[in-house]
Amino acid sequence: MPTTETDEHKSLREAVAALGKRHGRDFNREQLWSEAAKLGYLGVNLPEEYGGGGGGIAELSIVLEELGAAGCPLLMMVVSPAICGTVIARFGTEAQKQEWLPALADGTRTMAFGITEPDAGSNSHRITTTAHRDGADWLLTGRKVFISGVDIADATLIVGRTEDSRTGRLKPCLFIVPRDAEGFTRRQMDMELQAAEKQFELTLDDVRLPAEALVGDEDAGLLQLFAGLNPERIMTAAFAIGMGRYALSQAITYARDRTVWNTPIGAHQAIAHPLAQAHIDLELARLMMQKAAHLYDAGDDVAAGEAANMAKYAAGEACVKAVDQAVHTLGGNGLTREFGLASLITAARVARIAPVSREMILNYVSHQTLGLPKSY
Repeated sequence: MPTTETDEHKSLREAVAALGKRHGRDFNREQLWSEAAKLGYLGVNLPEEYGGGGGGIAELSIVLEELGAAGCPLLMMVVSPAICGTVIARFGTEAQKQEWLPALADGTRTMAFGITEPDAGSNSHRITTTAHRDGADWLLTGRKVFISGVDIADATLIVGRTEDSRTGRLKPCLFIVPRDAEGFTRRQMDMELQAAEKQFELTLDDVRLPAEALVGDEDAGLLQLFAGLNPERIMTAAFAIGMGRYALSQAITYARDRTVWNTPIGAHQAIAHPLAQAHIDLELARLMMQKAAHLYDAGDDVAAGEAANMAKYAAGEACVKAVDQAVHTLGGNGLTREFGLASLITAARVARIAPVSREMILNYVSHQTLGLPKSY
């Protein structure tokens, strides 16, 4: 794995940073999405033959991180091009690729992702949304919660389960559900966290889907699902690192300018050292994120799974600490709307919780990496 960024990655980072700076903290999501699409940033990870940039998750994570560092992250980048675009590019039929990938790349269409359920969380083994055949069609029934951006998405990639004809066991499968499908309803959830992308509870009541709504092989099971979940963790890390960098930059500027007793407060080690530690933690998290992206783009799904979980864990912890220290550095000003940090106190916690909690990541590492026995 390369230990330094290529010139192409550096140029991409600089260009996206300039875009983010033009839009800033008070960005309009639709305008930024449209401009990022026109510049080729939204589809940078998608195949060139379908209108994408031919890159990978490494490039897409740079885009999201730099937009976040400028104070204008686009959460749907985690979902539409990273999860849904990747899954369709790897496992979709030619018709699905032709229909969706060019539109996801140019930003004219978006796709949400539905896995989390009220009782199962993101545990694919406990998912109760089921699909069964009815002639040539599928009937999909179940509930989903905490699904981002369904109101602005043209379709949702739903994780359901079908019965394995050989074993009788239920296995995960992926279905493209159009926004206006009969029996597919949504209810906006009342969230304390204020974000451009809203959260929804979905109900699927015998939603009839044609055979071509199934993405990939119905017998592939977890392989196809984790092809989308690993990029999700990597992109969540990019989201968190960008947020942490934004908070840290605000604190650094303030610590340089704010003067008490004729001395900038940043000259005091009680201010300077915690900010330095926050910077170190963010840089270390970025290294793990870059490793995870490199492994995933190289096709090593097993190693990428471990690294993606570690990157998400490290980035979530680093983000929370950076935001907390930034607010603390500004004191009362850190809670004002002027500096834009107070809202990040809640937003930063999301990086610890979603799409998988830090405790479940520790379970994963202790079982899969360290070989320790399970407690459940």
